[in-house]
Amino acid sequence: MYQNILVPVDGSATSLQGLEQAIAMARLANGRIRLMHVVDELSFALATDAYAGYVGDWMSVLRENGAKLLQECLQKVEAADISVDTVLRDNLDGSVHELVTKEAATWPADLIVLGTHGRRGAKRLFLGSSAESILRTATVPVLLVRASEGSAPDETKRAAECEPVRVHLPAGALAIE
Repeated sequence: MYQNILVPVDGSATSLQGLEQAIAMARLANGRIRLMHVVDELSFALATDAYAGYVGDWMSVLRENGAKLLQECLQKVEAADISVDTVLRDNLDGSVHELVTKEAATWPADLIVLGTHGRRGAKRLFLGSSAESILRTATVPVLLVRASEGSAPDETKRAAECEPVRVHLPAGALAIE
């Protein structure tokens, strides 16, 4: 069954819902979880655009925030008595989906579990869909966890054990979302 479960996390409510599903599956299969966070090109580009004078410092902040998120999620998985490790990818040599599918292949994962925002229409057109790209290119099964239409999670409410650090950028940088 699924012994090695890769769980990309970004701190969003849907990402944390994916983590909950992965924990449940790992319990059933007596499996282990690898948590992964990617400091992606979009985060870096927005940071360098908004804070051009602090590029070096900003990349450090993004790495630190990713490491903190991974640590908080690791504690949540450990509390469920599941074997877990973490990986932080911040090389900008590929897109998020390329790094996730590469990690799944090299670890090797039996399953990828990830939350998806389920964006549609113009938002999806402009922002793309990492989840869809992972689904299309992964060589292992992918479980997409999405909030139901009627009960979309409030992005400002987070699981207490896995509270991400939020970085606020100027409103103009986030105009698409």
